[in-house]
Parts: sequence; C-alpha cells; structure tokens
Amino acid sequence: MQMPPPTPFASRRTFLKHTATLGATLLAAPSILRAQTIGLNGTPGANSRINLAFIGHGKRMGGLITMSDVPGVHPLYVCDVKPDKLADAKANLTRRGFADVTATPDYEDIINDPAVDGVVIVTPDHWHAAIAIAAMRAGKDVYVEKPMTLTIAEGQAMVAAERRYGAIVQVGSQQRSDSAFLKAAEMVRSGWIGEVKRVHVRLGTFPPAQLRAPETIPAGFNYDKWLGPAPFEPYTAARVLGDYGGGWRSFWEYGSRKNGDWGAHHYDITQWALGRDHTGPTLCVPKGYEGEPYQYFQYSDGIKVVRDHPETNGHMIRFIGTEGEVSVSRGGQLETSVPELAKRPLSPSDTRLYKSTDHAQNWLDCIRTRRTTICPAHVGHRTATICQLSGIAERLNRPIKWDPKREQIKADSGAARWTDRPRRAGYELPA
Repeated sequence: MQMPPPTPFASRRTFLKHTATLGATLLAAPSILRAQTIGLNGTPGANSRINLAFIGHGKRMGGLITMSDVPGVHPLYVCDVKPDKLADAKANLTRRGFADVTATPDYEDIINDPAVDGVVIVTPDHWHAAIAIAAMRAGKDVYVEKPMTLTIAEGQAMVAAERRYGAIVQVGSQQRSDSAFLKAAEMVRSGWIGEVKRVHVRLGTFPPAQLRAPETIPAGFNYDKWLGPAPFEPYTAARVLGDYGGGWRSFWEYGSRKNGDWGAHHYDITQWALGRDHTGPTLCVPKGYEGEPYQYFQYSDGIKVVRDHPETNGHMIRFIGTEGEVSVSRGGQLETSVPELAKRPLSPSDTRLYKSTDHAQNWLDCIRTRRTTICPAHVGHRTATICQLSGIAERLNRPIKWDPKREQIKADSGAARWTDRPRRAGYELPA
C-alpha cells in the first residue's frame, strides 16, 4: 500500500490515520525502511507522532499536559502570556524529557507552524473560540476546555469551523469519560426511572468580582493580549488570577461565572442523559425573578433543571423520574432510589452510549482514526449555550425564551444582543 506524502496539514492528517492501520502490513512485508522511521520496536516514527502544543498554563493544564507522556505524542510548544507560567511549563516538559520544547508567549507561532497536529487550549474562556478556530483553519485538531466558548455566536462559529475544516475537536467535559456518569446517563436514557420530571444540579457560587485600584503590570506580562477581545480594564492581580474559587472566573467579561464553571459539567451530563445533545431548553429563568427561589431552565416537554436546589441527596446531579431516582457525583459515586439498580447491568435492549474511559486519550485516538470524539464542538456548543442563556437571564433579571432549532432568543431584542459581544479592534474572531 502506498503511503500518502506528508505534505501540508490535510495530508498529514491522512498520514496519521494511515499509520494507525499500516503497522501490521509493514511488519509482514519485506522492507528496508528504518524502524524508527515507521515507528516499530515500540518507538513512534517521526511522521506517525502526534505533535502537540499546550496553550494557557493555569491550574487545569496540570492535568492535561500529561498527554505528553503518552507514547506517540510529542510536545512541540508551550504558550502563555505570563512569563512565570511559561517558564514553569517549559521546565515541566524538560523534566519529562522534552528539553527541545519551544516556549512562546504568542499562540500565532503555533498556528503558523505546520508541524503542529493538535492544540490544547486552557486559556480563560474569552480566548477559547478565537484560538480554536484559528487552529482549525490551519489544519490542526483541538482540545478546548469547557465551557467551549464565551458567547453563543462564538459557539456557532466553532461548530461551523469544525464542519468546514474537518477538525477533531474534544471539549473538556471530562465527566462524559467517567464510568459513574456514563452509567447514570444510560440508566436515565433506558427508562429505568420512568419519565424524567426534574433534575437538580449543584453548582455553588462565586464571590462578586473584585474591583480594585489599578496596579502595576508585572514585567514581561502581555496584559493587553491577556484581555484580548474583552473590553479594556486596568490591570489588577485579582482580575487575571487563575483560581477555582474566583479570580477571572468571577468576571462576566471572561466567563459565565458558575454557570460556565460547574454548570458546563453538570448541564452537559443532563443533556447527554436526556438525549438532548442536538437541542436545548426553551426557557431560562433566573433566581429571584418574581420570587423564584432557584434558577432553572426548562425543555419543551416540561422537564425542569434546577440549580442549587437543596435536595440533591448529597450528590452533584439528581435525576427525578416517575418510577425512581438516580444521583451521581465524581469519585465513582452512583446512588439509586431502588438500591439494586445501581449494580444492575444493562440488558441488550437498553441504551448504550459512547464509552470513553480517558477523555484526553479519546481525543488522541480520534486524531488518528478521524472518528468523532465523545464531546465534539457541536455537542459542547449546545451545553455552553445553556450556560450562556442562564447567564443572560441572570444579568438581565428576566426569563429568556429560546428557540433551540433556530438558535435564537425569542421576543426580546435586548436580550438577543447578548448572544454575541463586541470585540476589541485587532482581536476579531477568525472565519
């Protein structure tokens, strides 16, 4: 079988896919190729390696940069606009045996390098879409943290890019690759608890954004680029802090607060379990509106998903059906109102969902096979849309009616303007 030449990105993708299937053929046939060239003797060949770049080195990247330890993966770049984070990232990969990794504060260096096959994007939310779309346009595959985007319009652009460029996209909703959440979703989809009426999800709260007097920008930190498309605001350390308890996550300019934090995880599992990955709710109501005690969103069939309702059975997500309940959390915690259900295996007639046991590995495998990941852009967009609609309802303090088919806010032109946001000059969204 003739191997396609590894010329620019489209053919390199083909090369990786062919490499995954040609190993046995090459082993069986006479050959004078060097073992390290084609990746025999347990050593991936130069052309069969997946070359990655890691962009944004906050806390979450610590769990993703370990992709570099996977056989057949080679890190080419680390990137961050904060010089201390950049130095730490390079030192990390040097300790892992990759002293040749290039450190750059400019993601454009990565986009413009045809040797890079995939990018891992763990920036604040307001940078996700621009970098991801630029990478896809340059022929690269993308792993992007959740929520996939900051705005609904960005999500629509991401989905269009995924289709246009044939990119393999994985959104970092890793609970889909957790066995407990998979089993809970399959139980719900298979009708084990009857007709679902309500879902309770636990998100928690962030403190208010900290507005402080302007501070001196640290030496070497490209703060203007950190802000990127977001409105200009004077620098403070609290504004750019990467902290699961707040920091930049507390600011609407860079994220959707708790709806985009834990909501991006738990709304995602709700969508999956209810079979709504292709659609979404029709109504989002904020807490406090006309005395409403809890934020919620509702589907056209009446299923209501309630945020931070106290009755969660001590779990992150609680599905309430006409014939029982399923509650699930991280750490493999799965509880059912009928105890034996949690241990009962699926029958041949039950619904089996896409199974992944490792979210990052699923992306790497799909880069080679060109199969769809467990959470591609068109799925991540639907989940992010719920995060963003919930945020719009909260900020405007009124219900938002949504048409999930047309992806439009209904009968509220003021709210509809929030589906996108103005971008600063020089930081336009790539096509």
